[in-house]
Amino acid sequence: MPRRGRHKPMTDQADLVRCLTAPNPSPLTGTGTNTYLVGSGDIAVIDPGPDLDHHLEAILANLRPKERIGQIIVTHAHRDHSALAARLAAQTGASVLAFGDAFAGRSPGMAVRAARLGPAGEGLDLDFQPDQRLFDKDRIAGPDWELVVHHTPGHLGGHLCLALGQTLFSGDHVMGWSTSVVAPPDGDMGDYMGSLHRLAQGEWRRCLPGHGPAVEDPLARIDWLIRHRQSREAAILKELSQGPSTIPVLAQRLYLGIAPSLLGAAELNILAHLIDLLDRNLVSAQPWPDLTAIYARL
Repeated sequence: MPRRGRHKPMTDQADLVRCLTAPNPSPLTGTGTNTYLVGSGDIAVIDPGPDLDHHLEAILANLRPKERIGQIIVTHAHRDHSALAARLAAQTGASVLAFGDAFAGRSPGMAVRAARLGPAGEGLDLDFQPDQRLFDKDRIAGPDWELVVHHTPGHLGGHLCLALGQTLFSGDHVMGWSTSVVAPPDGDMGDYMGSLHRLAQGEWRRCLPGHGPAVEDPLARIDWLIRHRQSREAAILKELSQGPSTIPVLAQRLYLGIAPSLLGAAELNILAHLIDLLDRNLVSAQPWPDLTAIYARL
């Protein structure tokens, strides 16, 4: 069961981690979703991944003699991370832990706008329901490991990162191969930036992300991600200083040479920035903030 409260920092335990990459490569998942097996004996599985027979078999085949899965922890309810959780739980008897369902943690502002925007994330796992909810600073422990929960909304309202000593399982929040998609109303740029600033206060030695290789200099990467988003925001404001514009026009100007397969994600990222700027009274939207609106600088 999760435990709350203060705790003594643990030494780094990255040697207790095994990684399996699901066979679901794509422009948005890189080489595939990383599933992590943590500990020995009574272990935890972080992000079981997409609902693929081959990946389920691979997870079970990587259990050592007399080893069992006690907890299945889902960083967020996108199908490429969560969809296999129910089948893996049924096979092993493990409990499924997460912040909540696909809509948990959505900011009040996004909740109001969701009716107009509709679900941005075609990857939302609308069937996902954890057995137990996790909250910020909860701890989950096994015989030789302990994970500390960090609620990091932004990519999704219920997104979690998990700390094993100074190793951070960073889900889709901090990756080395790509930036995160922040797609309203599921994603929230204000929350995303707040979570990055919070993670920047940690003493991480390594990030193990949901996609791609380990990030070996995580604080430098987090700093780069913050500056990258700040630069994108500044570029949007500069474009709007020249006159009102639309998201498709902004995307063509700001994402030069982008692959057509990524243009939709780029437009959603711009929408996320514009909604954040709207909330800070720096831009206006007519008739209301969505992908078709006309935006102007105030």
